[in-house]
Amino acid sequence: MTSYAAPVRDMRFVLEELLGHASLSLPAFAETSPDLVEAVLEEASRLAGEVWAPINRSGDIQGCRLEEGAVATPDGFADAYRAFAEGGWNGIGVPESLGGQGLPEVVASAVQEMWHGANMALGLCPTLTACAIEALALHGNESQQTLFLPRLIDGTWTGTMNLTEPQAGSDLSRVRTLAIPEESHYRLKGQKIFITWGEHDVAENIVHLVLARMPGAEAGNRGISLFLVPKYLVNDDGTLGVRNDIVCASLEHKMGIHGSPTCTLNFGENEGAIGYLVGEAGRGLHHMFTMMNSARHKVGIQGIGVAERATQQAFTYAADRQQGHAPKTRGGESCAISDHLDVRRMLLSMRGRTDAMRALALYCAAQMDMAHHGDDNATRQAAQATVDVLIPVVKGFSTDQAVEIASLGIQVHGGMGYIEESGAAQLLRDARIAPIYEGTNGIQALDLAGRKLQRDGGKAMTMLIDAVEATAAELQADDALHAQGKTLAAAAADLRQATAVLVEQGADADKGADAVQAYATPFLSLAGHVLCAWQMGRAALKAQAAVQAGHTDTFYHDKLASADFALRQWLPVGRAQRAVIDAGMETLLEYQANRAFS
Repeated sequence: MTSYAAPVRDMRFVLEELLGHASLSLPAFAETSPDLVEAVLEEASRLAGEVWAPINRSGDIQGCRLEEGAVATPDGFADAYRAFAEGGWNGIGVPESLGGQGLPEVVASAVQEMWHGANMALGLCPTLTACAIEALALHGNESQQTLFLPRLIDGTWTGTMNLTEPQAGSDLSRVRTLAIPEESHYRLKGQKIFITWGEHDVAENIVHLVLARMPGAEAGNRGISLFLVPKYLVNDDGTLGVRNDIVCASLEHKMGIHGSPTCTLNFGENEGAIGYLVGEAGRGLHHMFTMMNSARHKVGIQGIGVAERATQQAFTYAADRQQGHAPKTRGGESCAISDHLDVRRMLLSMRGRTDAMRALALYCAAQMDMAHHGDDNATRQAAQATVDVLIPVVKGFSTDQAVEIASLGIQVHGGMGYIEESGAAQLLRDARIAPIYEGTNGIQALDLAGRKLQRDGGKAMTMLIDAVEATAAELQADDALHAQGKTLAAAAADLRQATAVLVEQGADADKGADAVQAYATPFLSLAGHVLCAWQMGRAALKAQAAVQAGHTDTFYHDKLASADFALRQWLPVGRAQRAVIDAGMETLLEYQANRAFS
């Protein structure tokens, strides 16, 4: 496996040139300068490349071990995590008022990609902690925030989300874990499965956020509450007390992310695990989804990180591997496989898609900054509406694409890609989980086509389409970029028409739910292609301006090439989803009626 180098140059391009460091103009980040952001990116890149990345492969081979209820992580993981925590990286996006670094979410997201590109299995640990911090900051009481937040923020303790049970996967209304009131706390009894980093040896305590029901709570979602259940109880002075009644019953043997312990946790095998109610009783799902939306954006970032590493590895291998002869137009000499046009097609596809997804994810993160810190309520609401539409796209589309990109990486390697020693296969195995957890991508599609589009009649999506069309017009006004602009304009029209179909069909009292289910996945794919291509169109405009101004940095020429590929060869593939939508849901209903498919 080749080394990993964080894509700092492209991240700076997105932050500085595409986004114009818009987040830094907000009063909340008045003391954050572009120079500071650059220094943060460079230092995070060093830790990711020199400390985290080298143990990615060994962590995959060694995996985690469960011995008498305790989990041992792969060699080097604990030291790498401690270096991360001691560097203050765990609190990079947490407000200074809570003890964090107080940097914009857009910067935190860029840095997060580095951890997952370097070592996705290890990167999952602080990702879950960040979600726990957000939930407690918003819904925890003063005592919970005082005792738990400082150590979660500095990384001394880690956090988890405990949702899934054997009978309650995507349908959380089936949660059965019981929380019995006892004085100032509760005793939890039940089992949670697929708990990422649910037990480990890299930190001294683990703070579990657990969905459970109180006795007599109503059935369904409204009867679910959220509880804070620490691995070790915490004394009033913040010191650790006795071990709580939580047992890691088993570790899953997974397809990938072997260095990440995925646990089955039993709560209350004896007297019951002590837990504390977070927020309001019966509002557990609401409180959990506060951090779920953030988690979904982070999962999209995970996919982009793995896609970046797969792309880097494919480029390195293709440049080194000597095989065959160059095209006649280039002399016909023996050459590296990167000179073969079909290999070059794959490499351009990997690079263009990865850059496009990064730009869209960071655009979404910048909108998060605006939604939290905008100057007025109207600005914040508009930004939040944009975030709500983009989250399922960033999560669903980026992770689907990451799997395809990692698979292309294997193809570039040829037979060597299928051999584990090359490391290309690990990236595909690791990436494959991301379309599944934090809400499968089918659920992301239903969220976009159903809840998000229907609640405002497609207004937020339409505003994004307006922006896409504006970029298309700018491209068409430039002779060198006219063809790319024409393609983007046609794709924007497809997305506008598809949005209208979804809004109209979804509002149908009789067939609305069926329509949303039938159209959701092709619609999310179409939206992802168009919105990512939009970002590459914007990138092409910036790069073209730089070239015309005489900049000699080859980065801009490379960006023009990847943008051209994304707009003229990748985007047409996405536009084909419009034809799927046009086919209507009747075809799927016919399939459903054919019992041979049941």
